[in-house]
Amino acid sequence: MAKIIGKAYIGIDTGTHTGVAIWGSGQFLLLETMSIHKAMEIVNEYVQSGIEVVVRVEDPRQRTWFGTERMSREQERKKLQGVGSVKRDASIWDDFLSDLCKTKRNVKYEMVAPKRNVTKLTGERFKAMTGWQSRTNEHNRDAAMLVYGL
Repeated sequence: MAKIIGKAYIGIDTGTHTGVAIWGSGQFLLLETMSIHKAMEIVNEYVQSGIEVVVRVEDPRQRTWFGTERMSREQERKKLQGVGSVKRDASIWDDFLSDLCKTKRNVKYEMVAPKRNVTKLTGERFKAMTGWQSRTNEHNRDAAMLVYGL
């Protein structure tokens, strides 16, 4: 864990491949994609360190449109099944962070509607905006945009 002056901001893009971004001291300290339990371990590690932590989680439960028109029934079924899985993950994050806030004073969190976040940036566009030069993927870029510049 990198030394942080001030707060650590952690962005979470929910899903089977959980995007995690950590912003602190004016820069990204971590951009990775991992399983949900590994991401929760990282959040807990930062909270246990005693620094102030703000977690922002993309919450697909707040999305009302899923673009299923012009799909076959099978494609629509698979898409909606995936949406249900990501919504379940958001509920798990909400419960985890709510419980953490009850026992630790140095953590706050926000469930963010997808429409309130810049998503689906290409790798090139992300590099141009943020200056981050290492490899990224859609999941950790979406997580990064939840905390970039805070």
